[in-house]
Amino acid sequence: MTSKTALPRPKIYQAPMEGVIDHHVRKLLCGIGGIDLCVTEFVRVTNTRLPRRVFTRLCPELLHGAATAGGTPVRLQLLGGNPEAMAANAHKAVEVGASAIDLNFGCPAKSVNNSDGGACLLQSPHRLEAIVGAVRRAVPQAIPVTAKIRLGYNDRSTYLDNALAAAAGGASELAVHARAKVDGYKPPAYWACIGEIRQRLDIPVIANGDIWTLEAFKRCRAVTGCEAFMFGRSLLARPDLGLQIKAFCAGENYRPMGWQQVVALLWDYYQTTREIYPSKYLGNRIKQWLAYLKLAFPEARIFFEKLKRLRMAEAIETVFIRELQSRQRALEEIDVL
Repeated sequence: MTSKTALPRPKIYQAPMEGVIDHHVRKLLCGIGGIDLCVTEFVRVTNTRLPRRVFTRLCPELLHGAATAGGTPVRLQLLGGNPEAMAANAHKAVEVGASAIDLNFGCPAKSVNNSDGGACLLQSPHRLEAIVGAVRRAVPQAIPVTAKIRLGYNDRSTYLDNALAAAAGGASELAVHARAKVDGYKPPAYWACIGEIRQRLDIPVIANGDIWTLEAFKRCRAVTGCEAFMFGRSLLARPDLGLQIKAFCAGENYRPMGWQQVVALLWDYYQTTREIYPSKYLGNRIKQWLAYLKLAFPEARIFFEKLKRLRMAEAIETVFIRELQSRQRALEEIDVL
């Protein structure tokens, strides 16, 4: 049932998370629904032109129209500090099949920043503008060139300078994580700064940071005035958060995913990746995802404790099957009542 007070439909982006959200996770999350666009983990660019296999390994969707199996567009992200090398690799990525290029100026990792990539470039807005401009000139005008920034590096004093630099370089969209590099991921997120950026730019601004729940989304939307939002850790904690937001804005009733559905999702992921990762790492990706799910589902903590020391497939699968069966029995008992 739809209310007469429906709100404008927001655009939901899946944020890149290195070593966490790969093409398998993108497929699962988009299969749930609510996501309008995905961004890949970053391709690290130094001073060379990378071979085709580097792009397709990180983003196999390039071979299928740069979209997931369900048709959700996937944007390829590049990271580096050399404008010429970034431009050359963006051109190569488009040849391989990229339909859009995203530029990473937000990664706070020390190893990345020490190698002239990610958030360290926020110390030099003119360099940021040069990189965006070089990439913009290297690819066809029909290919969007977008960027993601934080509010600064050692502090938040340069957030407008960097946002304006990205726009001046030719970025068609700007995602803003509402913290500086020095803030890491510690709360709070400074959404008001995103609102100021949105008011100053003529391109779409995407709000990112600490939007963990539907209520947080409402507050972020009110503070920033944005109509596009990017979710990373929060989407792993609540895989259907996009659907919750879309239903709220449409004035529709929606029942969020329960633990039974989450376990089924994890089981699908385990089965998908079982033959891909070496046996000694079997189950590690599931445990990694559970670390985020624990933030939203109390049952995830118990399930994690059951799995955390297991390495063998048979033991892991036994725990999964028991969990699936016990939850199914609980649902059947509720139906009887």
